[in-house]
Amino acid sequence: MEEFAPSQLIKNVVIVNEGVAKKGAVLIRDGKIADIFEAGIPEELLKGNVDQYDAEGHYLLPGVIDDQVHFREPGWSSKGDIFSESRAAVAGGVTSFMDMPNTFPQTITQEALSAKFERAREASIANYSFYIGATNDNMDEVLKTDFSKVCGVKMFMGASTGNMLVDNPESLETIFRQTPALLAVHCEKEDVIRKNTALFKERYGEDMPVSYHPLVRSEEACYASSLQAVELAKKYDTRLHILHLSTARETSLFSNELPLAEKRITAEVCVHHLWFSDADYERYGTAIKWNPAIKTAADRDGLLKALLDGTIDVVATDHAPHTWDEKQRGYFQAPSGGPLIQHSLTVMLEMAYQKRITMEQVVEKMCHCPAILFGIKQRGFIRKGYWADLVLVDANNPWTVAPENILYKCKWSPFNGQTFHTSVLKTWVNGNLVYDGKIREGICGKALEF
Repeated sequence: MEEFAPSQLIKNVVIVNEGVAKKGAVLIRDGKIADIFEAGIPEELLKGNVDQYDAEGHYLLPGVIDDQVHFREPGWSSKGDIFSESRAAVAGGVTSFMDMPNTFPQTITQEALSAKFERAREASIANYSFYIGATNDNMDEVLKTDFSKVCGVKMFMGASTGNMLVDNPESLETIFRQTPALLAVHCEKEDVIRKNTALFKERYGEDMPVSYHPLVRSEEACYASSLQAVELAKKYDTRLHILHLSTARETSLFSNELPLAEKRITAEVCVHHLWFSDADYERYGTAIKWNPAIKTAADRDGLLKALLDGTIDVVATDHAPHTWDEKQRGYFQAPSGGPLIQHSLTVMLEMAYQKRITMEQVVEKMCHCPAILFGIKQRGFIRKGYWADLVLVDANNPWTVAPENILYKCKWSPFNGQTFHTSVLKTWVNGNLVYDGKIREGICGKALEF
């Protein structure tokens, strides 16, 4: 197939971009946004050799950029892989992703990092980048990284899937002092979690209800670790990005006083921490067991407030599929994490339907802000000359998540049975129409540039 599709015109559409929603048209040529028309469309263009999409009544958004996914390849391809999960991504309007290093083997060497890029070049329908992981003893490998091509360094200050915990105090200091790029951190205090685990296991044994998960991986565990990370970043002027905040208390560690492009310390929230609360464990059980844990409704509301006022900068998924059989085990055996990337945009647009956030704010936090925060070249906005990563949505087309419309390799979703009012109609990646109700095969994304 050609690298770029023929010229395309998306017309009569409401363009949601840079804080406003207004009717217009977008011309795509050679993979990029060639022009944006807010008034009339030139007559010669309408008569030319251009594929036209009449999008009357629909909304055109920039493609979503997800800064935290676990596509499980290599090592756990029974759960998901770059091919399967990138397909699910574009079906949900996510056109670019950044994948985490806790695979098998772990992405902690230049060789392992290069292998991921090679695989994505062949298999990913979405645009891609990969973090290199920091461990207690691999700083030499981290420093070899070309950060014009790699999104950042990932460090676990709390143990999770993949066993990449950095628990040596000297190693922590070295990583914060020497990392020359964005350092993305999973913050949970491991000694607090171990103490809580022992306490609850003694009380309830192996049959402990999952509803105690937010008390095991507690507010204290999250806050203490995030505080330590922020203090180290301030000490060494590290470019720090804390992933998946789960408590309202943690938001006090961040500020909205500077424009995002000038911040040295930033934060992310994930869709599941904005949607669910601890009241949902009774219904969903281990299907909503994540690390960090979903906590109280007050935490959920506090996170949304911080997102809206600019204290939290981006929304992501922490997409982390496991098989349904694995998730049905008891509390201590069921792995943490779940598939989210196909439904993240629709979840946030459902919140817009509920008047908890606006569509313009959804675009800001899922498209614009990730592009600014990571310094991604020519993506995240609908601008002339930018890559045509675009999503067409219908804000009045209810549909229900069901096994037959789930594209994850694991074939389940925590939103199974949930009805959403907004649907993704079409997704373009680099000007190629990759999804229009079905995946269009034979198209690959590009490596992100920073």
